Amino acid sequence: METITKEKSEKLIAQLNDLVEINNDRIKGYERAISETDDEDLTYLFTNMAAHSKAYKNDLSREIILLGGEPTESTKVSGKLFRAWMDIKSALTGKNRKEILGSCEFGENAALDTYKKIISDEENILTDNLSKLIHLQKKEIQLDHDRVKALRELGKNL
Repeated sequence: METITKEKSEKLIAQLNDLVEINNDRIKGYERAISETDDEDLTYLFTNMAAHSKAYKNDLSREIILLGGEPTESTKVSGKLFRAWMDIKSALTGKNRKEILGSCEFGENAALDTYKKIISDEENILTDNLSKLIHLQKKEIQLDHDRVKALRELGKNL
């Protein structure tokens, strides 16, 4: 096993905390989306997606602790701004299925961008296990994104 310097460990902890933050955003975003919809299928979908992010957060937090760090409980500023925009848009449009799904797709794009940024970092120091974990989480978030997008596009055609 490779020995990680303190500097590299701190960078890795920061990267993992970025992923924890985006999962905190997903959790809060899907909890908000649940409160905005009366559609049982969306409530079920969003509940599962929030549960996925809670599991991802727990896995990432465990790795951060093993590296000697402290997992963050915060969310990204962009996520807070996005949820505020969702509140305003919700007040104007009501519980519109297509708008809710569009907002969720926007959030999924932000999550994917965060994962892609860390995976593509040229100075990436992820261990094999961390790399596998992060790639798996990204793949699952991509599937969630694709589900949301398909439902939103289906709504366009109705």
